[in-house]
Amino acid sequence: MAATRLRLVPTGTAAAADVVVLHWPEQADRAAELARSGTPRLLLVAHDADPPNAIDPTEEWIRLPADERDVAARTLRLTTRLGSLAPDKPDVDHSGRIMYRGEWVALSPTEARLALTFIRSFGAVVTEADLGRSAWPDGPWAANALRVHLTRLRHRIAPLGLEIRRIRSQGLILQDRRDLPLEG
Repeated sequence: MAATRLRLVPTGTAAAADVVVLHWPEQADRAAELARSGTPRLLLVAHDADPPNAIDPTEEWIRLPADERDVAARTLRLTTRLGSLAPDKPDVDHSGRIMYRGEWVALSPTEARLALTFIRSFGAVVTEADLGRSAWPDGPWAANALRVHLTRLRHRIAPLGLEIRRIRSQGLILQDRRDLPLEG
């Protein structure tokens, strides 16, 4: 009996998640293998079989016979849960686009190098010296030039919900504006 792989895009998320659909208990060995790799699974439990007793956020099950809508709903619940567990972290692709939560903006090569430095330490402080070295790896850098590029980067990433903040006497931090404390 072959496993089925569903590719769904949960409401409110940009990334698709692969869910492997297996028959339980016939494919219990395959389910265990997928569990070790962290692959999301939906188990179709035979009407006369006991369901799995493991508690695993990457697994859901439904008893057969099951309506297609119920299978789709269970799969959507699984992918939504996994989406909320996955850390949201920006990424810069080979074309110099910064992508975050399904949106992207194009960056200049210098902005892309700065963004990559921030992303490596996402949510943590990065020093100006580290930013300068990453932006100009082949030579000296000037504090004024760094400030200009950081200002441009701030404007470019704002539509993505990202913000660069200065932490006095320490450096700068890239973070999601939704993760910032409310100012009152």
